[in-house]
Amino acid sequence: MLPVDAAQLNHNPPPKNAKPVTVEKSGRRPHRYWIVCIITRSSRAPPTVRIVHSGHACNVEEERHTERVYTIREGETLELTCLVTGHPRPQIRWTKTAGSVSDRFQDSSVFNETLHISKIQRHQGGRYYCKAENGLGSPAIKSIRVDVYYLDDPLVTVHQSVGEAKEQFYYERTVFLRCVANSNPPVRYSWHRGRDVLSQGSDKGVEIYEPFFTQGETKILKLKNLRPQDYANYSCIASVRNVCGISDRNIVFKLTNKTASPSIKLLVEDPIVVNPGQTVSLVCITTGGEPNPTLSWVSSSDSLPEKSVVKGGTLTLPAITSDEAGVYSCVASNNVGNPAKKSTTIVVRALKKGRFWITPDPYHNDDNIQIGREVKISCQVEATPPEELIFGWLKNGRAMRSSERMVITQTDPDISPGTTNLDIIDLKFTDFGTYTCVAALKGGGIPEISIDVNISSTTVPPNLTVPRGKSPLVVREGDTVELECLVSGKPKPIILWSRADKEAPMPDGSLQAESYDGVLRIVNVSREMTGSYRCQTSQFNGFNVKPREAVVELIVQYPPSVEPVLLEMRQGLGRPVVMNCRVLRAHPSRVLRYEWRLGNRLLHAGHFDQSDETEYTVKSLNREGWGEYTCDVNNEAGAGRCTFLVTGKAYPPEFYYDTYSPLWQNRPTVYGFKLQWTQMNPNAVDRIVAYRLGIRQTGLQRWWEQEIPVDGTITKGELNTHNLTELIKPAAYEVRLTPITRFGEGDSTIRIITYSAPVNPHLREFHCSFEEEPICMFTQDKNDDFDWTRHSAATRDTKYTPNTGPSDDRSGSKQGFYMYIETSRPRKEGEVARLVSPFFNVVPKNPYGIANPPAYCFSFFFHMYGKHIGTLNAFLRQKGQTAAEGPAWSLSGNQGDRWKQAKVSIHPTASFQVVLEGIRGPGIEGDIAIDDVTLEEGECRDLPPITSASLVIKPPLWMLP
Repeated sequence: MLPVDAAQLNHNPPPKNAKPVTVEKSGRRPHRYWIVCIITRSSRAPPTVRIVHSGHACNVEEERHTERVYTIREGETLELTCLVTGHPRPQIRWTKTAGSVSDRFQDSSVFNETLHISKIQRHQGGRYYCKAENGLGSPAIKSIRVDVYYLDDPLVTVHQSVGEAKEQFYYERTVFLRCVANSNPPVRYSWHRGRDVLSQGSDKGVEIYEPFFTQGETKILKLKNLRPQDYANYSCIASVRNVCGISDRNIVFKLTNKTASPSIKLLVEDPIVVNPGQTVSLVCITTGGEPNPTLSWVSSSDSLPEKSVVKGGTLTLPAITSDEAGVYSCVASNNVGNPAKKSTTIVVRALKKGRFWITPDPYHNDDNIQIGREVKISCQVEATPPEELIFGWLKNGRAMRSSERMVITQTDPDISPGTTNLDIIDLKFTDFGTYTCVAALKGGGIPEISIDVNISSTTVPPNLTVPRGKSPLVVREGDTVELECLVSGKPKPIILWSRADKEAPMPDGSLQAESYDGVLRIVNVSREMTGSYRCQTSQFNGFNVKPREAVVELIVQYPPSVEPVLLEMRQGLGRPVVMNCRVLRAHPSRVLRYEWRLGNRLLHAGHFDQSDETEYTVKSLNREGWGEYTCDVNNEAGAGRCTFLVTGKAYPPEFYYDTYSPLWQNRPTVYGFKLQWTQMNPNAVDRIVAYRLGIRQTGLQRWWEQEIPVDGTITKGELNTHNLTELIKPAAYEVRLTPITRFGEGDSTIRIITYSAPVNPHLREFHCSFEEEPICMFTQDKNDDFDWTRHSAATRDTKYTPNTGPSDDRSGSKQGFYMYIETSRPRKEGEVARLVSPFFNVVPKNPYGIANPPAYCFSFFFHMYGKHIGTLNAFLRQKGQTAAEGPAWSLSGNQGDRWKQAKVSIHPTASFQVVLEGIRGPGIEGDIAIDDVTLEEGECRDLPPITSASLVIKPPLWMLP
C-alpha cells in the first residue's frame, strides 16, 4: 500500500472505513491524516537475523566468507545491534563464546536490541552470538568475533652470566637483555644502542634471537663477552604497526659496568612475637643492585592489611590484631636478575577457648567418681605461640605441686596440644574441693585464663531426657521454635545438636551446634527443617564418658501450595469458562476444604476427598460473570489461593516488523509510515469491532485519537495496515493501538516511529536527502584524503569563499541539508573525498543464480559552481569482483550556480555499494555538493541532457569493498 497524499485524495476519495485524524503540531496549523485499514493474508514468518555495528571499530571484515571479525581498540565503545525480521516479533538474546550463563549479557524481547560495552577491555574479546526466535521454524543465529587490540608498555629484564675465573680475571661475561610487551595483535620488537639500530649480523658482539618457547612474543638481545662500547643506553621499541591507531611504545635501559641484581637485608628478628594492639614496624634496606632496586611488601594473605603504612622500605602495622598475623616479605626488583626476597613471620599472642573434662578411673569402667579410685581432670586452651603456654593448678585457691598422689602433667602426647592433666591417685574424702586450672603465656601482656572444676560427693555423670510434651513439636512455617533437652549431673556438660534422620546441615548451616542450656532455638522455621534432631552430651565441661543422647521430632505445618496462583482467562460472551485449582503440597494434607468465590460472593464450597484438585465451571459467560474468581484451599496452617481474572478484554495487537526501518519517503519535507500489525489471539474473545488509534509527536503531552471501524472478523495471522502520511521531518511520533470489543477496550500496544533512512532497504524505497545526522548510513572512505561535510545553507559560513557552493539545498530550503566537499586550505589540488553508501542486496529471481543481472537506476542531484571546480565521479563497488574500470559517471568543471540531476543505469550481480568521489580542483572556489540520492529498479528513463562540460559515461567499476 502506497502513501495517500492530499493530491490523490482529491481525485480518489478514501475508502468508506477511513476516517480523518486531526493532529496539532507545535507552532503549526493542524494536520489531517487519512488512515486506511487493509486486511491481507497471513503474515506469520520465521525469524531472520543479522548483526550491524557502530561505535569505534578499527575494522570489520569477512574472513573466508564464513566469519565476520570486528576489531576495536581497548577502552573504546563496542556497539553491536541485532537486526531481525519475522512475525510475531522475535525475541533476541545475546551470548558470548559458548553461550554460558556467566557470559550472557541480556535476555529480552526488545526489538533491535543493542549490545553496548563502554570502555571495552581485552578479556571481553571473543565471539558474540545473537539469537532470535519467535516460535516459527528454527531460531536464527548470527555471530561476530570481536578482537580487542592493545599494546602495553614493554619491560626489559637483564640476566648476566660469568665464565669461570682464570688467572684472576674472568674469561667471559655475557649479558642478555629480554624485552616483553603484552599486545594484540602480536608485537614486533626492535633494538637500538643509543641512536644506532641493532640487527642480527650488524655487530659481531651482538646476537638477536627469539627463544623457541616464547613463540615470537619476546626478543632477546645477547651481548657476548662485554666490550667497553657495550656499556650504553639500549632502547626496546614495541610496535603493532599502528593498527587501530596504537602508537609504538619504547623503554630505555642503561647498561653499565656496575649493573647488578638486587640484594636486601631485613633489620628485624624472625619470628616477631608481639601482643595484640602493639605497633609493629618492619624495616628492609637494599645492600646492592644497579639500577637502584624498588622495594615492595607482600603478605601471605595476598594483600596487606588496610591500615598498614608503607614508606620506602618500612612497613608499619599499627594496633596489630590476631587476624593480621602471618608471613610478610620484602621484595626488591630492578629488572636485573631475579628479584630479591626476604621474609619474616609475625606471631600475635593469644589465649582462647578454655575447656575441661573429668575422666573417672578407666581401669574399672567407672562412670562416676568413687573414693579409693583414680580420677583425672583435663584442662585445654588454644594458645599462640603454643611454646609460650604455661599452666598452673590451684586447690581451693592455693597453689599445687606435683606429688605421688597428685600428678601434674603439663602436656599429654596422646591428646591435642595445649592440654594439662591433674591425676588424683587413690581419691580420699579430703581431696574433695575446687580445683582451678590457670593458663598463661610466658611473654605476659595477655590476660590469663582460669577454669574451675568442683570434685565432691555430688559430682555425678550426666543424664539426658526430653521434657514431656516437647517431642514431637508441631509448629507453623515462619514461627520461632525451641527444641529442648534436659541435662542433669554435675557439672553440666555442653549439649551438641545435629540432624538425626538425614545428612543435612543445621539451620545455621553447620553440621553441629553447641548449646550450654540444652535449648536449640530456630527462628523463622521452614518446611525443609521438618525431621529428627539429636541432642547428645559432649565430653567438654563434663564427664569424659560414653555420650548420652536423645531425639526430638520437629513437624512444620504449612498452608497448601496451589496452582495457578494467578491466571487471566479471556473469553467471549455466551461461551463456557472452566477454572481448575490444584493442590501441589500441604501439611497436614488431610481435611482440606475449598471455597469458590466471585468477589465476596460464595459460589461453592466442599472438601477434598481422593482428588488433589477442584473445578468450577461457568456454563455461559454473561456480563455479570466478568471479574475475579478465587478458590481458597484451607488446612490447619492457613490457606492457599488460586485467582482467576475472567475478562472479555482483547489481547494486544502485535506490530509487524518486516524490515529494520520500515519507513518510506513521500516528499522532501514529510514522510510516511506503513503501520502493520496482526492481532494476538483474535478468536479468544468477542469479535473486534474497531481499533482506537492514538498518535502524538514525541515530547508533547496530548494524544489525538481516532476510532477505526473493522468490517468482518479478523482471523489469526491476518495483516492489518494503516498508512500514515504527512508526518513532518524529522519529528518522531508515538503510536498507540487499542482493540475494542463488546467488553470495551483491550490491551494497547505502543511503538515509536522515528524518521531515518533504512540501513539496507529495498531499492524501490531508497531515497536519501541527508536530513539526519546518520546520513542514511553512508560512511566516509577511510583510504581517501579528506571527508565530505554535511551542512545547510543556514549554517554554512561562506564569507571566505562566496563564489562557490550552493545557497540552499536541492528543494530550495535554506534549512535543508546536503553533502559537500570543502576545498579551502589545507586542501590541495588532486586530493580526494569519497562517500560510500550502505550495502544493497541483489536477490536473484532464479534460485540457481542470476542469469540476467537486474538493472537499477542510480540518480542524484549535484551542484558544481566555482571557477576552480574539480571532478565528481560515481563508482559502483561490487562484492567479490576485482576487475577495475573507470567510473560509471563523471563530470568536471563549473556547471553554474544551480542544482542538476545525474542518472546512470547499473547492473550488479552481487551485493553492492555506490561511491561518490569528489576531487579538489586548482583553487579554493571549487566546492562540490550532492543531494537527494536515489536508487530505483529498472533502467534509467528521461535522462538529463548532456552538458557542455566533460561528461563521461563508462562501464561500471567492479571492485572489492
